[in-house]
Amino acid sequence: MVWFVVLVVAVGLERLCELVVSTRNLRWSRERSGFEAGAGHYPFMVVLHTGLLVGALIEVLLAHRQFHPLLGWTMFGLVLAGQALRWWCIRVLGHQWNTRIVVVPGAERVTGGPYRWLSHPNYVAVVVEGFALPLVRSAWITALVFTVLNAALLTVRIRAENLALRQLTAAA
Repeated sequence: MVWFVVLVVAVGLERLCELVVSTRNLRWSRERSGFEAGAGHYPFMVVLHTGLLVGALIEVLLAHRQFHPLLGWTMFGLVLAGQALRWWCIRVLGHQWNTRIVVVPGAERVTGGPYRWLSHPNYVAVVVEGFALPLVRSAWITALVFTVLNAALLTVRIRAENLALRQLTAAA
């Protein structure tokens, strides 16, 4: 159990690092007249992602979820792969990466790195981490609930992001 707590805390600390980068990038974007789209769903996203971490720990503790090596190690590998993909996205997007949907007029759309194959690779990382992290320790209820709620959230978020990008392209 201790190593799972360490893993979840490490993911939580990684998320805090993301927020530091995001805050810096938000400031950069606003200095360049960046505008935020779809802000209404952001608080739900924060609660959902916090709930993933807390829910996984609570489920493992209260339901006495066990580590099953084949499932656990496979999911751990997916957690690491998701983290690698997320940071690849952050690196490729540079100042344009943000946890919010912020579009900077005149900024070119990024088409390199994972964006040459997928429109929203960061969301792939979120989806993978959302089911894989709890399943490292067989917390299937947390994995299921997060996956369903995250699918609904991503439907709203991707729609808002695509609309903001289309408006920016039309204005250019």
